[in-house]
Amino acid sequence: MNQQLTFAPADDGLWEQYDQLATRAYGHPIGDITHLREHADLRVAVRSGRVVAGGLGILVDQFFGGAPVPSACLGDGCVAPEERGEHLATDMTAERLRPLIERGAVISTISTSSTGYARRLGWEAPTNVLAWTVAPDDLKRSFTTEDFEVEHGLTNEAEALQRDLARQWNGPVHRPTWWTRWKRDKSNLTTYRFAQPGHPTAGLLNLTTTRHERHGTSLTVHDFWASGQPTAAAMLAFLGRYNTRAHTITFRRGALPPYPILLHGLRHHRTSAEAWHPWMLRILDIPEAIRLRGWPGDLTTAVPIEIENEDGDRGRWMLQIKAGTAEIVPTHVQGQVTFTRHQLAVWYAGGYRSTTSARMAGVHAVSEKTLATLIRSTTQFEPWLPDHF
Repeated sequence: MNQQLTFAPADDGLWEQYDQLATRAYGHPIGDITHLREHADLRVAVRSGRVVAGGLGILVDQFFGGAPVPSACLGDGCVAPEERGEHLATDMTAERLRPLIERGAVISTISTSSTGYARRLGWEAPTNVLAWTVAPDDLKRSFTTEDFEVEHGLTNEAEALQRDLARQWNGPVHRPTWWTRWKRDKSNLTTYRFAQPGHPTAGLLNLTTTRHERHGTSLTVHDFWASGQPTAAAMLAFLGRYNTRAHTITFRRGALPPYPILLHGLRHHRTSAEAWHPWMLRILDIPEAIRLRGWPGDLTTAVPIEIENEDGDRGRWMLQIKAGTAEIVPTHVQGQVTFTRHQLAVWYAGGYRSTTSARMAGVHAVSEKTLATLIRSTTQFEPWLPDHF
């Protein structure tokens, strides 16, 4: 391409051009380009007055270790088919991240089917992402509501419950005020609340139903937030009531928390799981990402580590954790544990549940005890990202 390429934030005209380009590149309209107009940052690449690439970015907090960490969440990126093969996507990604970093992002999360490309740019997947499908008849036979009451609609109390539960995992978005309406309007969600009589809301369920091709409905769960096992059982029993209308209940990719309630609760384990492309994490600013994350209050340690930088060289760092806080500073001390930037992201998200899993992933350590301490520091909560963007 001989014409000069420029990058720019999208005004109304460029935004409309990108909407048209994305429809052509993806083969169908991308509703979020319209829905997120007021909340997202859209950067585009322009050649000879024509938009040839771009993508959305939103700056939100994600919970890690129970604390909110500013994250650049990227989505809906594309390059015009006639422009592909010239590494434009790589340059476009850097341009999309830059304004979000300037606004405070210290980590970045994406969800893409092009995982190999994302890895080349520094992102890594902390955990598998599955969509689960189960027959409502199986739910009806296996779970009971006991004394739970079910009410329709969202309340402030239910939203507060969702935020409190989100802190108990690594990855969920601290949803801004506009998030719920965006998701509800986009997917036509119906909300149900669960509580025992006289007690606060203990469960929140968002689902959507579509008419089946021949008869009945297809039902998909988008949000499944339960404060404990009895609540989760009541929510599954409620879904079992759709047994006369829906052939299956599908928990959208990542919607079901990674605890084994189906495995332990179903009388006949006839669920099916479909693997989806995983969410991927990248650490943009190591010292700030470490400082802002939550850490175990009962852990005190200082560990020298080595971390691969953007150029593939290793930098030496001293990680110090004390009383629920941590900092990481440059050091000359040789590291006892060595992370690539991909391994660092998995460790940060609590993706290594044991020293064995870390070593199998290629993490090098000169001391098993030191590695065990590092793993313990991030595994208080499990990685789970039920939010989609």
